[in-house]
Amino acid sequence: MARAQARHRTEEDSLALPILISDWIYVDNSNLLIEGQRLSAIQNHMARGIHDSMENGIIDYSHRLSFTKLFRFITDSSKEKIGRAVFFGSGHLETEKIRGMAEFAGFGVEVHARNFSNKEKKVDTDIVATMVRDAYRNAKEGDTFNLVAGDKDYVPAVELMVSDGIKVDVVFWDHAAAELRNACSEFTSLNPHLELLQPKPRKERMSQTA
Repeated sequence: MARAQARHRTEEDSLALPILISDWIYVDNSNLLIEGQRLSAIQNHMARGIHDSMENGIIDYSHRLSFTKLFRFITDSSKEKIGRAVFFGSGHLETEKIRGMAEFAGFGVEVHARNFSNKEKKVDTDIVATMVRDAYRNAKEGDTFNLVAGDKDYVPAVELMVSDGIKVDVVFWDHAAAELRNACSEFTSLNPHLELLQPKPRKERMSQTA
């Protein structure tokens, strides 16, 4: 009898436990990096503004992103809350070094080959397909979807999810497409964090490990 009562209490306790709300993160790596390099070019007085950077192809190739810092910025270092966190890209993500850094930071990595004109194939559509599938098959009510991208190609998927009551936040540079910023639940600007999201200089990393 006591055993039955203990089992009953355990079942009631489990029902009373709160459901853990998860974050789902999808990063368009090339889009994030290239547009960050445009912003860095502006801040370093290489370009007069975003239109000058785009029209004349002026970008700061020295600008890099720390995958670990980006992950912490989005998740607040709470890996237990993550439903899925994936970097999508092509070409340069194929190197084991970059793949290893992204995976060490907490991201999964999806890589696509480039076509004959060196342009990415399938990245946008793969992010949309994965995000929508997770939203309708794997996520729980109250979960937040974080899209780290700025192209207007994502607008139809974001509008669909938001209209169905799913929270979709966009995290990107200020010059993300206006249509995407308007479609999402909340927009978070990375502009104030451009320098903070860069990796530590090599000399500084070596001095800390010495």
